Amino acid sequence: MRALKAIVVVALALTAACLAHDTRAQERGWLGLKVETVTPALAAARKLSVQFGALVVEVERGSPAARADLKTGDVVVSVNNRAIINKEEFEAALGQLAPGARVELIRLRASSSSRVTVVLGRRLPPPPPPPAGVASGKPPKSSDQPVAGEAAPRMAARPAPQAAVPSAPAAPPRVAAAPPPGPAAAPPSGGAPRASAPPALPAQPSPGTAAPRTMPSPRDGPAAPLPPAPKAMPVPPAATDEAKRPATPPPAASETGRLTALESQERSLLSERRPDPKTGERLVPFGGVTPLGQASGAKPEAAPEPWDVVPVYYGTDRLAEPHATRASYGSGRGKRLELGRALVTVPKSHQVPQVERPWVYHLPFTSIVLFREREDPNKHFTLKEVRALTESEFLELVRERLRASQSYKDHALVFVHGFNTSFDNALFRTAQIAYDLKFDGAPFLYSWPSSGQLGLQDYSYDRESTGQAEPYFRRFLELVTRETGAKSVSLIAHSMGNQLLLAVLRDIKRTAPSDVVVNEVILAAPDVDRDTFEFVAKEIKGVSRGITLLAASNDRALEVSRQFWGGVPRAGDVPASGPVIVPGVDTIDITATSTAVFSLNHSVYAEQPMLLGDIQTLIRSGARPLGKYLPSLQLVRTDKGEYWRYPPPK
Repeated sequence: MRALKAIVVVALALTAACLAHDTRAQERGWLGLKVETVTPALAAARKLSVQFGALVVEVERGSPAARADLKTGDVVVSVNNRAIINKEEFEAALGQLAPGARVELIRLRASSSSRVTVVLGRRLPPPPPPPAGVASGKPPKSSDQPVAGEAAPRMAARPAPQAAVPSAPAAPPRVAAAPPPGPAAAPPSGGAPRASAPPALPAQPSPGTAAPRTMPSPRDGPAAPLPPAPKAMPVPPAATDEAKRPATPPPAASETGRLTALESQERSLLSERRPDPKTGERLVPFGGVTPLGQASGAKPEAAPEPWDVVPVYYGTDRLAEPHATRASYGSGRGKRLELGRALVTVPKSHQVPQVERPWVYHLPFTSIVLFREREDPNKHFTLKEVRALTESEFLELVRERLRASQSYKDHALVFVHGFNTSFDNALFRTAQIAYDLKFDGAPFLYSWPSSGQLGLQDYSYDRESTGQAEPYFRRFLELVTRETGAKSVSLIAHSMGNQLLLAVLRDIKRTAPSDVVVNEVILAAPDVDRDTFEFVAKEIKGVSRGITLLAASNDRALEVSRQFWGGVPRAGDVPASGPVIVPGVDTIDITATSTAVFSLNHSVYAEQPMLLGDIQTLIRSGARPLGKYLPSLQLVRTDKGEYWRYPPPK
């Protein structure tokens, strides 16, 4: 029996501890800041040095933010190495942190940046509400007369003493008396008004006089019969059906304002979304479309699909392959430019920066598939539509997308994939980058004929494919920069895709229209001969506001490439002598951002949230110097020049 009691006591203690832990886990830390999104208009009005971030507009007295010397007018551009571009990003970065959590902020004040460490506090609970029936803030008046300018207090009358009544066959029912004219009775001296005093009894009617017909009090007996109701008017069928539905209880008073604001915001967003001229779907500014199947003008569904849709506008010189339901492209060379648009579904359960796809189990050391998970848009990136387009159809859809853009107004983002990439995987990667960057401009993909295999012959085939794709990619970039209406263009190339991009950038520099700004060129892990890169980089200097090279010493794929090419370092390498340094190119050593032992570390640019956040900052601003806008970087000075690097993790 004692053992049983001990077990019960321990179980109760563990349950109480778990409940206390859950309560603490749900509590959010308190910083004590109010912020607003920095927009171009706000930046110009406040003369801010950046056009993104969270502007501090209020600091609560005595809060952790105040103790950390945060002030109104500061701009927060990073929280715990996560780039902050607007108010929503700021709130999301702090939303799940508990009291006591240490937060590292990067703050811009005037023209300088600094790192601030804040320990989140615990907000004091609000004071308890006043008792029911007590007026807020003012004691009740003891006078019978209301104060000038104030309405008379509304209170039930005191019950009057009941007079003796001669016996009668049936006593009339007691009813609530109408309040007598004049001021209401005052509450007892020093007391509060009684919100629910018992109703006053009416004067009894004299013998032989009929009692008035009124609704009885719930505490009284049956009332006298009421006069017959007037004949009801005919009800339309729709109203009849509506009346049959069970009544929905109204939202609580504390939620009414929030629901109204959400409904207003949803209607505003729906009104801003323009319908796709081809499919009738309304494109969402932030990387997706409305629930699938929702046509232009249709009412939003009550239960939207659990995924978003990202449009990807593609160009390719791959050879088209037959497919029953969509455009499809293989590894062959088509020797012509083909344009189209893909709609890529992204599950709302997506975790940055993953590309969730069905897993496949192969027989070890073979390509034989033993099991393949079923594709599910609720969990995976999928292709809803891939459709080839004429040039006029392509331009019409792109212009429509750019007109609807807001955060990245009239901005085009072009991605060029690397070695061992199929057409479908290139679409998924482009959609993931656009979605994770919250890019609401027009995302483009150029897909050259990669074999999508890892053999040495495949590597040679892919390298030669980039060379033969140059005229088709050049025509594609001309369409993007000259004919889509884009006012700003950013380019991202990965691995062997840099071989193609660098060759074409020399022509783009000479022929790009003056009203089109190439905002940023990001060369991620370029699989390009180092000496060749130094020569070409000097030729393309000034082609954009900024050129950024991302290199790493632990890139396993580039190690293999270096051995294949006789030990000559690649441009994306960081050998013992240091990374490549070229005037006009900002080199960043990203080795420290990925330290996984069994990882190739070849696609870190799109697989590390911190790097994605910094790429987002570069694409939005394109501003230099990097140290000002990416304060997490460290400047390294060598006898060959300067480069940047991410510090190793602590």
